[in-house]
Amino acid sequence: MKVGVLALQGAFGLHEQVLSRLDVAAVQVRTAEELAEIDRLVIPGGESTAISKLLDANSLAHPLADRLASGLPVLGTCAGLILLASEVVDGYPGQRCFGAVDVAVRRNGYGRQSESFSASIEVRGWESAFPGVFIRAPVIESAGTDVEILAELDGIPVLCRQGSAVVSSFHPELAEDDRLHRWFVEQE
Repeated sequence: MKVGVLALQGAFGLHEQVLSRLDVAAVQVRTAEELAEIDRLVIPGGESTAISKLLDANSLAHPLADRLASGLPVLGTCAGLILLASEVVDGYPGQRCFGAVDVAVRRNGYGRQSESFSASIEVRGWESAFPGVFIRAPVIESAGTDVEILAELDGIPVLCRQGSAVVSSFHPELAEDDRLHRWFVEQE
């Protein structure tokens, strides 16, 4: 299995490190040709506006939309969640949304950089909490009926799945816990 990490902007290197610790072949994805060669994709945190513009500049937006529509398993964290959402409540005009997960999100919904925090996240089916790191994190304001909510924080979804797409408001690559990445690569 080859897992791609979208390497246009953001924390892609940290996701690569986690996957490497799991002995998973991880490759950086910057071109449509690289995207075509992978079995799964991680869209990292970063700045969703910048990533969106770089997807267009690198002619990756349409190939990515096609791969997502065909069921490419994808993990979107923080900015990745914003890009995979069906709606960005406070996005800029033309904000890219791939609609892989039927959620409406608010960018930086948990606050500015100075309001970043960590919280224990109870993930459904896991024996112990996951250490969630929230940095300028998006808030999921609503989720469609086909969205499986895997974890909440104070009643707000922070980890969801719809089909082959998994999204998180937090940064699992910053935790010293590889369970979310391991779970993602082991999903059928």
